[in-house]
Amino acid sequence: MRILYVDIDSLRPDHLGCYGYHRNTSPTIDSIAKEGVKFTNFYSTDTPCLPSRTALFGGNFGFKTGVVNHGGEFSDIAPRKNIWNREFKGGLRGEYAFTSLGKVLRDAGYYTASISPFPERHTAYQVWFGFTETYDTGKGGLENADEVYPVIKKWLENNGEKENWFLHVNMWDPHTPYDTPEDFGNPFKDDPIEEWVTEELIKKQRNSFGPHSAREVPGFDEDLGGKYTMGVGEIKNTSDAKEQIDAYDTGIKYADFYLNKVFEDLKKMNLWDDTAIIISADHGENQGELNVWGDHQTADHITNRVPLIIRWPGITDTNKGSTVENKFYNLDLTSTISQITSSSQPDRWDGINFTENLTNSKSSNGRDYLVISHGAWSCQRSVRWDNWLLIRTYDTGLKDFPKYMLFDIEKDPHELNNLADQHKDLVAHGMFLIDEWIEENMYEADRGDPLQGVIREGGPHHANIYSKVWNTYVERLEKTDRKKHADNLRKYKGKPFSK
Repeated sequence: MRILYVDIDSLRPDHLGCYGYHRNTSPTIDSIAKEGVKFTNFYSTDTPCLPSRTALFGGNFGFKTGVVNHGGEFSDIAPRKNIWNREFKGGLRGEYAFTSLGKVLRDAGYYTASISPFPERHTAYQVWFGFTETYDTGKGGLENADEVYPVIKKWLENNGEKENWFLHVNMWDPHTPYDTPEDFGNPFKDDPIEEWVTEELIKKQRNSFGPHSAREVPGFDEDLGGKYTMGVGEIKNTSDAKEQIDAYDTGIKYADFYLNKVFEDLKKMNLWDDTAIIISADHGENQGELNVWGDHQTADHITNRVPLIIRWPGITDTNKGSTVENKFYNLDLTSTISQITSSSQPDRWDGINFTENLTNSKSSNGRDYLVISHGAWSCQRSVRWDNWLLIRTYDTGLKDFPKYMLFDIEKDPHELNNLADQHKDLVAHGMFLIDEWIEENMYEADRGDPLQGVIREGGPHHANIYSKVWNTYVERLEKTDRKKHADNLRKYKGKPFSK
């Protein structure tokens, strides 16, 4: 079997047609959903980019590997203290090199390859453990799909006819900066945005603060810089919001356009009927939710939830076009691939096998609840159960997040109404689930709770209290009529202080 894993950075599922989006962003991806199975409650264990892909390709929670941040100690894999590590068993390699997805597939007889700039972008070469062939597209995540596609095409021409291969390809177009080539135009100039984005909401957000918020969309100020071809520096009204969302959706459409070329190549080479297609992402992208525009800063339904669409000949054939609503982690995909290709998985992996859900979308197989985290822009740990999401904030990361946020995701998917004060019993239950999960995993967390470690270092990498940008941004708040927020940040640092 040949396996193509399409990894589209920052792709949120609810901006895809097959997940119910009203814009035609993804005809190619939608066609795969019709031929396969899509998952609607599929979450990255840890976000954003570096923690997510480390968990996916390594099979373990960031709580255990220690990788929850984008810098500092907790952006590197923790040495294993309780078992051998870097001994002469098989050479001078750490344990993770022997239990990575790439190594498991290679041992099962697969030719493993990856086309991605990500390992260099984040110094995250653990993602490539076990890969026979790796190709860095060379622009550190600033590649457009038209630059990635020729590399994929050449690889398929050279290797496509091999019997068993696993190819990971990485596309970046929905990620900032929004730089889709101008000649592609704006396919959505005549399409309205969703009605939940209102003038009232934007006014409220502009009175608030935070990197990538309504008044500082590109980051810590309103300057777009020279890399953007679409998007806005700040959100003043719904027209600006539309321009921002148009830019994001155009990136999705552009990636989808070139993904179609890849699929056409597979068909021309007579490989289509023997190639499994997996489409997913490292994380989603908030576009106004929690006052984050065009970024991924929270352990919430928007950032941690990602699409998963699988078309696997011989497995999904009798279940085409179906939807799995059961809850799963991204590392459950790791386990499932391993089980299908080798009938086993490393004992130390945290994932469960969902092959039966691919053949029967009504299967009860799944997780009762999910605990998810974020440690690069904020320090948050959240739990998703039933229709609820509880977010526990430990470090706000230059935001006005309260200690607890509770959302009814079925009724409020864009997280507009915090119900924590009205449902303290549910907050208590959610915290019980988080504590239960921590207790279950603590014995294999050799550095303890990594989020607490991030806080000891001064907070998340992108909003660390010891960084120059922290003081610069607080000074900006003072200069832009938001002194009360600056005063609170100076007083509380990263501690939650708002209600």
